[in-house]
Amino acid sequence: MRIPVAATVTLLAPALSLSLSLAVTPVGAQSGQVVPGIEVLVRDSLHLIGGKRVGLITNHSGRARDGTSSIDLLFRAPNVRLTALFGPEHGLRGTAEAGERVSSTVDEATGVPIFSLYGDTRVPTQAMLENVDVLLYDIQDVGARVYTYEWTMALSAAATRAHVGFIVLDRPDPIRADRVGGNILDQKFSSFVGQFPVALRYGLTPGELIRFLVGEKLIEGNVRVVPMSGYLRSMWYDETGLAWRNPSPNIRSLNAALLYPGTVFFEGTNLSEGRGTDAPFELIGAPWLTDIGAVVADLNALRLAGVRFEAAERTIAPGAKIASGSPIPFVRVVVTDRDRVEPVRVGVKMLQVIHARHPAEFEWRGSIDRLAGTDELKAAVDGGTVDALLTKWDADAARFAAMTRPYWLYP
Repeated sequence: MRIPVAATVTLLAPALSLSLSLAVTPVGAQSGQVVPGIEVLVRDSLHLIGGKRVGLITNHSGRARDGTSSIDLLFRAPNVRLTALFGPEHGLRGTAEAGERVSSTVDEATGVPIFSLYGDTRVPTQAMLENVDVLLYDIQDVGARVYTYEWTMALSAAATRAHVGFIVLDRPDPIRADRVGGNILDQKFSSFVGQFPVALRYGLTPGELIRFLVGEKLIEGNVRVVPMSGYLRSMWYDETGLAWRNPSPNIRSLNAALLYPGTVFFEGTNLSEGRGTDAPFELIGAPWLTDIGAVVADLNALRLAGVRFEAAERTIAPGAKIASGSPIPFVRVVVTDRDRVEPVRVGVKMLQVIHARHPAEFEWRGSIDRLAGTDELKAAVDGGTVDALLTKWDADAARFAAMTRPYWLYP
């Protein structure tokens, strides 16, 4: 059964079969040999868009290996008319802060109109698609459910009319596509940071995720995927040979992306998740963590795989959730073995330890259930049943991994 989306979203396209364009077998894949979907499209698959009016959902991360933007590649491609650009959260340049509304405008270099999908609407409207025959998606995400880019992809695919095709130009899961973690979202908590029942660390590329959503009839759409060449599921982003570009202003390193599926929970508390410092999502702090040494000792005593915890101090820049005119205490999460890190477990255990030491100061914010995709996290931390919750979430992750295997594109 199709899962309904938020009331503000209308799915316009009728049910159509999922098709895969030019599946590329990554024979002999090696580190540094990954060719992103945009290059595969231009090199081998321009017939998919030849003679058509093309719309492109992208941002600063949509680039070829040599740094050429996907916008420029398509604008210069023979027999292709680039007629519309669409920007997600953070805008086409990726510089707007989280939650900041983005306005529609015109691209100065090409003269192509830019429509915002993070302003008055989160999906392309019929008016926006008036001069579009096929809509492409080319954005690097972080492999976590609590990120808006993949939901821009999914809802845009669902919003395209029957005669507007939708093509995903695939990119890597930066934190490995062979690792799944965390709970499957409870539909009652569907939002733009978790639209469909997907695991928190979902272990899929964007192309595989859209195949799953369409294949399981969670969305309807005329969807194709142009896969990467040379990609293996076990690759970390820095093993692909592709240049790292911060996918959003506060994901500034691969370690931050790895920890994000767990430390993002602190957005739903009165602690800082590190925004306004030099290491968002690697630093968690609050002015009242005056016993920071004891907090760090408690966390290290848990011997969580692949990480250690250190005491730190930072001043938080103005405009962040907790702005401070002087340094305040932080826990710094240091990745010691990224192959062993379970980021969701790390985040939940940090909540547990800090809540236990500071029950009077610790506060939840209304966003926590949306971030967690359930009301069980708050209840488990408050009630001291975190271990039972994590056991349940481990089962969720295993179930999601089994559900999504038929939609894999890469070994």
